[in-house]
Amino acid sequence: MPESCYQNAIKIKKFIQQHPRLFVLTGAGVSTESGIPAYRDAEGRWQHKQPVQHQHFMSDQQIRQRYWARSLAGWPVIRDAQPGIAHQVLAQLEQRGHIEQIVTQNVDRLHQQAGSKRVIDLHGRSDQVRCMECQVLLPRDQIHHQSAIANPAFTRLTAAPAPDGDARLEGPFPDFRLPDCPHCNGILKPDVVFFGDNVPKSRVLTALDHLRRADAMLVIGSSLMVYSGFRFCRRADEWQKPICSLTLGKTRADDLLSLKLNSAIGETLLNLQQLDNF
Repeated sequence: MPESCYQNAIKIKKFIQQHPRLFVLTGAGVSTESGIPAYRDAEGRWQHKQPVQHQHFMSDQQIRQRYWARSLAGWPVIRDAQPGIAHQVLAQLEQRGHIEQIVTQNVDRLHQQAGSKRVIDLHGRSDQVRCMECQVLLPRDQIHHQSAIANPAFTRLTAAPAPDGDARLEGPFPDFRLPDCPHCNGILKPDVVFFGDNVPKSRVLTALDHLRRADAMLVIGSSLMVYSGFRFCRRADEWQKPICSLTLGKTRADDLLSLKLNSAIGETLLNLQQLDNF
């Protein structure tokens, strides 16, 4: 059962007072109130079909057609999303000197939109597209616009949004004209870490340096089922740094937590914001 948001806000306040410099790891739960769906439910189970795998995307044209066709309906959901109370509170905590680093598993850039400066996009950023041949970076909106012009019939399709700019459209889409790199005609892929790919080592090492300097770790909105985020909990435990989790449902790190808070994220952080001198 979810716990009292107000009581959990008091617990977070005390946690911050005891550990004033935090390493914060965020997941999909901080962005669901902004209208961006999460991959998993409160039990850590998939709510949608598993996302595209990196190797499948790179090796199969039909999968790329499916991805970019669905993106015409799904990308605007992320592009037009606005920061929620969780993003705003974390930006305020950073301004007050309580955040050593935010590491987000999300690719929506909502932390930055809310004003946070100390952010590592662990899984990349969906507002950029990378050519897998020449490595040029292009604005996602530019590729979205070009795809819409090349595939006008697909712009009339509507579908419920799925995580990370996807949409619930069934394929295949053999007539979809793929966007190619304007410089070398290479394969274009959002500049994000797809499932089956690895987070760049330098990004992980930078995040671990910040974790080492922090007093404690705060996890918000993540089930930690993906190892790329769970690894920081394991290292925090190894370094004897307390870990607090504010996440509805269970997490992969429940046995490592110093404080587990099971309540609505936005409402809990709104209560924290309203406490004096939080």
